[in-house]
Amino acid sequence: MSPQRLAWLATLTLGLLVVVQAAADPSGLLSLVGWTGADLWPIRAPWQIAPFVVYLPVLLGVTWWAVRSTAGSRWLFTAAASSVVLAVMLAKFAMSSVAVHDIGTAAWGAGFAAAKALPAALIVAGVVAVAGRNRAVPEVPADAPPVRVGALVFGAAAPVLAGQWWAGAPYDRWMPAPNPMNGLIATVGGVAVLVLGTIACHRVLGRRISGGPAATFLAGWFAAMGAGILLALTATIVGLFSDDGFAGDLWPLMSGYIRFADGVSYGACTGWIVGLAALWAYRRREQPAPVPHTAALIGAVALLAVAIAVPLLARPDAAPTATASPAAADAADTGALLPLRVSGEVIADSAGREVLLRGVNVNQLVDFYAPRPEVPSTLPLTDEDFAGIADHGFNVVRLALSWSALEPEPGRYDEAYLDRIELAVAQAKAHGLYTVLDMHQDGWSNAPSPDDVDCRPGTSPMWGYDGAPEWATITDGAPRCQFTGRDISPAGGRAFTNFYYDTDDVQEHLVQAWAMLAGKFKDEPAVAGYDLLNEPNFGESAPLTSSLLLGRFYDRTIDAIRAAGAEQIVYFEPSILWSGLGFDSGPPAGFTDDRNIVFSPHLYAESITMDASLGLPTIVSIERGFTLAERVADKYGVPVWTGEYGYWGDGLVDNATRFAKEQDAHAQGGAYWVWKQSCGDPQNGIQELGDGLMPVLCSTGADAPRNTALLDQLTRAYPRFAPGRITHLAADGNRLELTGRAGDGSCRLEVWFPHAVGTGASVVDTFGIDDITMTPLGRGTLLTGCATGDYEVHTDGA
Repeated sequence: MSPQRLAWLATLTLGLLVVVQAAADPSGLLSLVGWTGADLWPIRAPWQIAPFVVYLPVLLGVTWWAVRSTAGSRWLFTAAASSVVLAVMLAKFAMSSVAVHDIGTAAWGAGFAAAKALPAALIVAGVVAVAGRNRAVPEVPADAPPVRVGALVFGAAAPVLAGQWWAGAPYDRWMPAPNPMNGLIATVGGVAVLVLGTIACHRVLGRRISGGPAATFLAGWFAAMGAGILLALTATIVGLFSDDGFAGDLWPLMSGYIRFADGVSYGACTGWIVGLAALWAYRRREQPAPVPHTAALIGAVALLAVAIAVPLLARPDAAPTATASPAAADAADTGALLPLRVSGEVIADSAGREVLLRGVNVNQLVDFYAPRPEVPSTLPLTDEDFAGIADHGFNVVRLALSWSALEPEPGRYDEAYLDRIELAVAQAKAHGLYTVLDMHQDGWSNAPSPDDVDCRPGTSPMWGYDGAPEWATITDGAPRCQFTGRDISPAGGRAFTNFYYDTDDVQEHLVQAWAMLAGKFKDEPAVAGYDLLNEPNFGESAPLTSSLLLGRFYDRTIDAIRAAGAEQIVYFEPSILWSGLGFDSGPPAGFTDDRNIVFSPHLYAESITMDASLGLPTIVSIERGFTLAERVADKYGVPVWTGEYGYWGDGLVDNATRFAKEQDAHAQGGAYWVWKQSCGDPQNGIQELGDGLMPVLCSTGADAPRNTALLDQLTRAYPRFAPGRITHLAADGNRLELTGRAGDGSCRLEVWFPHAVGTGASVVDTFGIDDITMTPLGRGTLLTGCATGDYEVHTDGA
């Protein structure tokens, strides 16, 4: 079969795959081009039609050209498979560039199409290889054109162009990964693997993928992609030793895939550099001319050194360590709640003390969908709730709010709802509790599937949940049908995508709603901060929507909050993928220049993650989840605070014990989901029990028996306010090991114990702490004292 016919066969096969996948995949997550059922008209922005007018032409056109150019290769299957992978990457890059006008992020995001590209590439390559098995194959070249200079330039460009490449959870500091954010050793090692890998791959491919100038150019390009794969393989092998390997989970496989996607996308988007070098060498062979090899190599090496050194000096700065004011130190002695802010890698108060915010989520102000109207979807929120939360030793509530209740009409805020928020903050403060205001959503809105909805095979009608008002829900006719759960639906994905692109100023309305709330609470020290959006969906074009555009929304909102005069902490979350997988890409580093921010993933590992729901082995363990969260937070240079955790099912107590151990080891705070849950809450599912920390019997409305073993873990001893910095923390019930180093601020230490201490058989040993007092507080005891220098608190737990 001629090269032209093979090219047309590859293109038609790939086109057929596109159609079949679009029809078979109701979510659009696994298909090359998703078809969710959303209307194509009206066209409001390029992103709506980019899949059809940009992605498809590039995909099919590059496939045709690349297969035609390499059809005479000895390794036809390899050449055809590489051609399709290259075509998918370039098509995704072109489509994304048109949609977001950010070339760097578009190039990195192309890698997330790797899972879609590989199956398609293998199928197309198999068809082409069978059809071309009897073709005439030209004589193999004696050797491949040298590409040393091109390989050096290709490697040198990596640290400069890195952006999101080789960053985040899948990378520890010892893995070769040419991103300056990972440090000098990783950067140099990553560049070395790329350069040497490119040269090695080209020596193999350059002799077997041939057929003229175009094939020579593509062989160099494919070699660059191969070097990216070798980099991923090398990092994965190193990670087995430096990143705990298979420590009870499948993380090495998942992280290895992410690294593979990063490497392939980098090779696809910049490997033309190597292709040009190969073509240049090929032309020199055809038309010999003197070439200054030494000068070219020296120039490339110099470029390599500059490329590694310069970005290392441009890493994002961590939040500055704030100085405590004398007035705040005096106020701390009274036990008052002081303003909180980020100081270095911890949350601290204005008196210079590290603050562990440990508490619960409160969902009783959420505007939930009611599956059965006669069964309330929320319970009343009363002063007794805050008193109970404080009695258990917690010092914070994450108060879930609903945009639908806050802004029922565009630009009009519900004053009665605002009054309820203000009352809740005041009641929490009266009981010594901080409040994190959380703009909550699940499934985008509380709208259920219409009665006449026609759901495609693989999806099903769904309940509503909570979130945006109806006027802000722009689904473009996409059906409200769930795929594997509430968070993946065509309607939800399109609504979020419209939000990310600010269609009809929907995003601007939420930004201004936050500015209004911040203006109301700007002078309230008991407001610990603002959680901008609960578990945002990844949209229709992740990771562009869930990384770049989510970061842009956060940046706009932070600016609006600061313009309103509010200086409290802003908590930002990755997309729902973190809750579902145990990791995510997240907004790019430097998405905001504000430093008073906290990274707030939801650590649901071994709980409600997708592996558990699909019956798969654990992808990310509880222990690994903390490591990955801190690794990503380090990328931003900010602290970690777990906005939600819990729901461990049958292994509830054992897993809560493991979680508590890790939380102490990392000296972190967090909020358990959830304090109380109504029997009519759509997340509860209309059953016998309202399944919260304080469970409710649905038949009578009375309190159900408490899970005391779980409460023992959640209410264990901990330092609420620690002068200076905590250096070690471990606790179990009343047993506590605490060491710290006081700073220049207030010396007042506050430690919660769930039971009486310092009497009878209970022993408290301290060092460096004066004026110790034990005060009954709720169900436990509060130890206070003045800590100076290095200090310690040890209890035996009796």
